Order: sequence, then C-alpha cells, then structure tokens
Amino acid sequence: MTYVISYLVTAVVFLGLDFLWLTGSSKFYRSRIGELLLDQPNFVAAGAFYIIYLTGVSFFAVMPAVNSGTWSTALLSGALLGFVGFGTYDMTNLATIKGWSLEVSMVDMVWGVFITATSALAGYFSGLAVQKLI
Repeated sequence: MTYVISYLVTAVVFLGLDFLWLTGSSKFYRSRIGELLLDQPNFVAAGAFYIIYLTGVSFFAVMPAVNSGTWSTALLSGALLGFVGFGTYDMTNLATIKGWSLEVSMVDMVWGVFITATSALAGYFSGLAVQKLI
C-alpha cells in the first residue's frame, strides 16, 4: 500500500507541476522550436511517457528513500534521475534535430531536475506517512 500511495502522490505532483510549466512556458518553447511542435500534443504518447517515467521515479528515487527513511535520498536520486532522463532527451535532440535549441535544452534539463526531485520528495513523504499509519 505504501508504494501505491507514494506512486500516486508522485504522479499527482509531477503532472500538476508539468501542467503549470507547459501552459506557462508555451511562448518560450514556441518562439524557439515552434516549427518542430505539433498543433496538438499526442496524448497517447504523452501518457506513455508519464507512466514510464513516473515508474522510474518511484523505483529509483522514492522506494529507496522510503526503505532507508532518508528524505535526502529522494531529493538527490530524484534530481539525478531528472538530470539523466531530461538530459539524454535534450542532448539527443540537440545532436539529431535540425533547429533544436541549446537554450531549450538547458532550460528543459533544469526543469527536469527540479520537477523530478520535487515529485520524488513528495512521494517519499507520502510513503513515510503511510508507513507510520500502518
């Protein structure tokens, strides 16, 4: 039960923050890589990304932190996973997509570190709370 609740909390925090980011930063992205963007997102692909990525956040950052009882594990593992995940995506795009922006890559990587660390931390604290209740 601990892992289910922590996964759900991680997902709600990640999705909420990402929604705010993507709606608030759309002008930034459109002005730099707008010609590469779809008019409407592919929601099936987006859903697959969120399920896969949040499973990774839960497995590699939240669960080890809950098991050790150390919030810094969630924060640091989440930050590292965000850097690796978003960094590989952004550097691959920079290496292979004509017109991809270095500025977008840098901003996106910082965002990945922040959102993943924050979501992992939220998942950790919810998991810890559930453990104390059961």
